[in-house]
Amino acid sequence: KHVVLQHPEPLCVAMHTGNGLEVRCCACGDPKAKPSYLIDKNLESAVKFIVRKFPAIETRNNNQQLAQLQKEKSEILKNLALYYFTFVDVMEFKMQFKCITKCLFSTMQTVNFDLTKNYLDLVVTYTNLMMLLSRIEERKAIIGLYNYAHEMTHGSSDREYPRLGQMIVDYENPLKKMMEEFVPHGKSLQDALVSLQMVYPRRNLSADQWRNAQLLSLISAPSTMLNPAQSDTMPCEYLSLDTMEKWIVFGFILCHAALSSDPAALSLWKLALQSSSCLCLFRDEVFHIHKSAEDLFVNIRGYNKRVNDIRECKESALSHAGSMHRERRKFLRSALKELATVLADQPGLLGPKALFVFMALSFARDEIIWLLRHADNIQKKSTDDFIDKHIAELIFYMEELRAHVRKYGPVMQRYYVQYLSGFDAVVLNELVQNLSVCPEDESIIMSSFVNTMTSLSVKQGSEPLLFKHSYNAYTSVSKASLGLADHRELGKMMNTIIFHTKMVDSLVEMLVETSDVSIFYSRAFEKMFQQCLELPSQSRYSISFPLLCTHFMSCTHELCPEEVNRSLSLCNMFLDEMAKQARNLITDICTEQCTLSDQLLPKHCAKTISQAVNKKSKKQTGKKGEPEREKPGVESMRKNRLLVTNLDKLHTALSELCFSINYVPNMMVWEHTFTPREYLTSHLEIRFTKSIVGMTMYNQATQEIAKPSELLTSVRAYMTVLQSIENYVQIDITRVFNNVLLQQTQHLDSHGEPTITSLYTNWYLETLLRQVSNGHIAYFPAMKAFVNLPTENELTFNAEEYSDISEMRSLSELLGPYGMKFLSESLMWHISSQVAELKKLVVDNVEVLTQMRTSFDKPDHMAALFKRLTCAVLKRMTIIGVILSFRSLAQEALRDVLSCHIPFLVSSVEDFKDHIPRETDMKVAMNVYELSSAAGLPCEIDPALVVALSSQKSENISPEEEYKIACLLMVFVAVSMPTLASNVMSQYSPAIEGHCNNIHCLAKAINQIAAALFTIHKGSIEDRLKEFLLASSSLLKIGQETDKSTTRNRESVYLLLDMIVQESPFLTMDLLESCFPYVLLRNAYHAVYKQSVSSSA
Repeated sequence: KHVVLQHPEPLCVAMHTGNGLEVRCCACGDPKAKPSYLIDKNLESAVKFIVRKFPAIETRNNNQQLAQLQKEKSEILKNLALYYFTFVDVMEFKMQFKCITKCLFSTMQTVNFDLTKNYLDLVVTYTNLMMLLSRIEERKAIIGLYNYAHEMTHGSSDREYPRLGQMIVDYENPLKKMMEEFVPHGKSLQDALVSLQMVYPRRNLSADQWRNAQLLSLISAPSTMLNPAQSDTMPCEYLSLDTMEKWIVFGFILCHAALSSDPAALSLWKLALQSSSCLCLFRDEVFHIHKSAEDLFVNIRGYNKRVNDIRECKESALSHAGSMHRERRKFLRSALKELATVLADQPGLLGPKALFVFMALSFARDEIIWLLRHADNIQKKSTDDFIDKHIAELIFYMEELRAHVRKYGPVMQRYYVQYLSGFDAVVLNELVQNLSVCPEDESIIMSSFVNTMTSLSVKQGSEPLLFKHSYNAYTSVSKASLGLADHRELGKMMNTIIFHTKMVDSLVEMLVETSDVSIFYSRAFEKMFQQCLELPSQSRYSISFPLLCTHFMSCTHELCPEEVNRSLSLCNMFLDEMAKQARNLITDICTEQCTLSDQLLPKHCAKTISQAVNKKSKKQTGKKGEPEREKPGVESMRKNRLLVTNLDKLHTALSELCFSINYVPNMMVWEHTFTPREYLTSHLEIRFTKSIVGMTMYNQATQEIAKPSELLTSVRAYMTVLQSIENYVQIDITRVFNNVLLQQTQHLDSHGEPTITSLYTNWYLETLLRQVSNGHIAYFPAMKAFVNLPTENELTFNAEEYSDISEMRSLSELLGPYGMKFLSESLMWHISSQVAELKKLVVDNVEVLTQMRTSFDKPDHMAALFKRLTCAVLKRMTIIGVILSFRSLAQEALRDVLSCHIPFLVSSVEDFKDHIPRETDMKVAMNVYELSSAAGLPCEIDPALVVALSSQKSENISPEEEYKIACLLMVFVAVSMPTLASNVMSQYSPAIEGHCNNIHCLAKAINQIAAALFTIHKGSIEDRLKEFLLASSSLLKIGQETDKSTTRNRESVYLLLDMIVQESPFLTMDLLESCFPYVLLRNAYHAVYKQSVSSSA
């Protein structure tokens, strides 16, 4: 199918080889890929010697300098072979080029577009290649090192070395050498270049001339919109202006005599010199036209006028070329926008107006490449002309046109298949019939050509293309009986037909030919990208930069398969920066919305209520000049539509940028798939995570943290903004929420950073509960909250504002069941450490406690034994009770939250828990309790506490001994309770339904610790609690005490027994009555309530 295989001349093969060698030379000249031997200190003297003597070889008298080469010769041969044979291939290509120019083009006719174009391309490729070779600074060192290593290994120089060394020396100044070489071929090259006089000036027009001609406009003449776009020189219409300028500049440097003999040649030369200051040799290697041409011509006798022409053109290029190209880009932006819009609405027009599309792509590509090349390489320039903040828009419309061609390719193919068979075949047949002379061979070719076109289908579309190339080559040589030079109408028709066949077979190749923008001027390109992001009106086109990275796939070559393409990192950088910019805009919007949401918090309404009350009571407060506070919602009131707030600007900028991110679902660069939306999702996840943690405002130094309700309000405001992003770009924001919020329910996130779960757990344990232990805060059961107690040193926070039911519900919303489970586990760890200390106290007093356990009915003996106990146990039990009370609040809040979110599931779990048969195995029951606890339901036996205390089992103590310690612990607590009566803070307060020193929390501690311990030791919880009540009957003795200091709060302590029974699922009031008369409890309640009324009065 390929032209290369069917062409009768090796021209295309030579072009392909030349392009590959350009890639290889570029790779060899890369400073980052410099061979290590050239910078090896041990070889430095040898390398200098070789370069100084190059290309001569002297090995006899320089053993000392070349001794190190002897050690490294095999490695040098291995590692420098690729470089060396690249230079050998360049030499072979030079010989091939000379053979082609000598054999074919001495009689070439320029009416054949393809042969003329390929010939000029080959000349420029050859020129580029020799100049690239001369720019490889280490070429002599590489070739010399390889040859010396070869001689030391094989005993003789490489057979290619003499010719290669001489070529390197001859082409030190490549243009000067090639000017001498091209003297015999000057006429054929001149003819080919002068054939551009009807094409190049017509392409190199100003923007005003394009605008007056309404170039590329489909709607300027509506009546002809469906007419096919035609031209006598179809392939020349989309021919690259940059390519033509390289032909003209390099061509007339090589055949410079034509500038003096042919006015047309001089006119083309001057026009090209005035259009650009530098040309692209290959990729980012440039050729400074005026300086190089002046250096060449200044030493030629009689060329003073040419030198003056160059200097005049240089001044003109510096003064006017920038503004001319700027205006062209401005025109092309509007022209391509119109073209893309019309074709998007009416894709059927891609058939008749395909030529316009490829012309537009070629024109735009030339202007983009020109700007990047000059912005990166020209020092003296007007900044306005070389900084185009709207270049992204032009690239974007190019990509839209490319997308239309790819999407509607079948439409174009069907159109041109019918065009070729229904029109082109008929016209061509008439032209052939009207030929005055048509030899037999040509007649056979043309008849076959017409027949094939007539019966053409999409699958056969490549055949006319092959016929055409073969026929063109056949009729273009001087000995052909039927020459195209004598039948120009036939040549024009053939050029038109080949364009139509390309529309059938080679749409992808046409896109590469006309719109490939493989950018190697990365510095200027990245700068333009940053300018695009900074300008809100252009940010919607920023996707065009990563889309250009897909073009790099067409610029590599099989002769350099190891080339590492920079487009992957460039595409990644562009998409990452776009996502970062969008993330920053979203963050700013979230900050604004969080501020507005904060204004609606209840704490801000106090002043408004106060003003309303004062106004009602006609009290004048505050200063007269004090401004009235704006109420929430004022920001939404607009006096006119022109008023734009900061939030409006942010939303506008975000919508523009999100259009770009959402433009394509994914893009392929090499074997990698890039998904722009995933970049945004990833950045949103990271920023959302940091924002949530940041909004806690946790200060480790001052132990300050945001209230859970305020954090929840801010998080909801943040999530509302993120949900609105789905209106701009098609991303699954729910996935972001799931990933981020689920991580926040764990101790650490995926990056190992603290989460709100760890921060709040740490704060409640280390700050709030520690202050409770210090006596600064008390738990008020009536309020279901912890409340600050009046002390000398006021706390920096109000405990009630962090522990009431609304705050705990907010905490449950934020942490979720997983986070609350972690909080519970952390609380249980603290309880287990307290229990461990309690066990130590029991062990220290084990003998006394053992005796007391058998002396409950001997009050005097019990009193004597009690005095022998060495330490009080109730403080640690109170701490445990406080922690369990806090956990109870947290569990209740979790249950309330889950009942709102998943009521049916919670009710099912609750029903399951409530109907566990008593005879159920304890392991099964504990599994049910664990499920229930995770849902916030209270359980008879706390599974988390059981797990925490189970981990304390000591290997040195037998289970029987552990069980005994647990029993003695309960006895220790029971017999210690009378000591509470002497404490001033032990007074019961009916208002709070508890004691200010938190001893009411003992009820919860005793019940849950007993249940957990005797579940672990497989004992009877009921029996052990009965024993506890018997031991607690020692409270009766304080009724007989006469010392008021020891009995001041006797009634308040009596109430603890009632609380313990009320709290316990295992004890009953009948059992308490058998140990402690109920009348005492009744009198105690009466006394404390009476005392409360009298103290309040």
